Amino acid sequence: MLRLLKIVFSSVQKRSNTNVSAVLRSVSLAASPSANFVSHPQMEAKLYHAPPQVRGMTSLDKDAFAQTITVPALRVPTRFINKLMKSLKKSTIQRPGVPRVVQDQEESPDFRLVLLDPHRVSSSGSFSEAEAEALRSFDVSQELQHYELRLTYDNLKSEEVLEAVLPLEQDVTSSFSRVGHIAHMNLRDHQLPYRNLIGKVIMDKNPGVTCVVNKTNNIDSTYRNFKMEVLAGEENMVAKVKENGVTYEFDFSRVYWNPRLSTEHQRVVDLVKRGDIVFDVFAGVGPFAIPAARAGAAVFANDLNPESYRWLQHNSKLNKVEGKVKSFNLDGRAFVRGPLKRELPALFAGKGRVHVVMNLPALALEFLDAFRGLLQEEAPYDNNLPTVHCYGFSKDDNPERDMVERASLVLGFPLEGRCNVHSVRNVAPNKDMLCISFTLPQEVLFSQHEEQTEHSEEPTPKRQKCETADSS
Repeated sequence: MLRLLKIVFSSVQKRSNTNVSAVLRSVSLAASPSANFVSHPQMEAKLYHAPPQVRGMTSLDKDAFAQTITVPALRVPTRFINKLMKSLKKSTIQRPGVPRVVQDQEESPDFRLVLLDPHRVSSSGSFSEAEAEALRSFDVSQELQHYELRLTYDNLKSEEVLEAVLPLEQDVTSSFSRVGHIAHMNLRDHQLPYRNLIGKVIMDKNPGVTCVVNKTNNIDSTYRNFKMEVLAGEENMVAKVKENGVTYEFDFSRVYWNPRLSTEHQRVVDLVKRGDIVFDVFAGVGPFAIPAARAGAAVFANDLNPESYRWLQHNSKLNKVEGKVKSFNLDGRAFVRGPLKRELPALFAGKGRVHVVMNLPALALEFLDAFRGLLQEEAPYDNNLPTVHCYGFSKDDNPERDMVERASLVLGFPLEGRCNVHSVRNVAPNKDMLCISFTLPQEVLFSQHEEQTEHSEEPTPKRQKCETADSS
């Protein structure tokens, strides 16, 4: 119990990173007689800790979380409230739905009580020098009052509720990825018995979230989606999100979308200039392709997943770049050895740079062999060779070196000293996502290697579609 109290005390001290309901359903305040705050040795024990009956709860009972705590307060003349609150903002209570200023215990209109954070203020000597000076300037006594404050479920943060419910000594999570109106969680096994309660709490405490889902398996490497179960709310999986000023719509249950990659999407798009050409081999719903087209590039975007292909076309129209994005529904290797191969020779003489984006971290490195011997004769202009941005995962102690070695092996050409490796994010302990960027060597592109057979783990779909949008 002592450990739980320390955790709750710590969480009360920090502001929650999640949005919480601003509506207080039940706050009851009753003043005790004026007294020195530190004269109550049991004061610390009265700070909020969940009633023991909520431990192990699997069906949310909001009324069971009600608790009365004692907090310090200052009696302040009403006419000075606004000015004084600016000086005391670091010491006032910060609790969802709880007002910081309440009616004076004597119900005098000339005075109000300012509620203070008991973790910051425990006696009249707890105020900083600046705060104490402000109190003196308005002739406000530093003598602390006691206030009995009734907290309800609505005044608790999501992590406090979950810490109170889940078993002791077990990990508690209130974190999730936000995809439009959907909160996406990855629950651990010991949390699964409480999954519906967790979903309801997350939905309650985060305005705008109307559906909470939990991933039930790993990402499928073929279509890059995963099975999920709805924990709370509506079963509407069609999300609308805005990333880096671009709007996307898609069925989250049938395509791949990761909100943690927005910075990486923008980093690569910033390399693209007006007049450039972009080949997006694994385009998904368009997070690279569409902003690149908005930047003035001509884009050839491909994805094997028929749903991703459909939403890619939809999002191109939604963002009014359908004339700049030619979309394909092909296997990645078929796209490289088909549309990319056909278009590439004519681009060598152009002024725009050629970019090839390969964002399929689980498999993309294996597709690099598709470039070996792609063209049979050297073009007269070989100074505009494509720049490849290829993503991969690494569990190696030296992930940068690992990426270079693996890419070199598949290409059949050493890339050391001829590439850049960018660390994208840490996916899990001892698992990193990286992007290796390099100019495609002409020794690879124009080599005499026999055309590679398709051996990747990405299967060729039974029915392949290839549709192009009209050129701008």
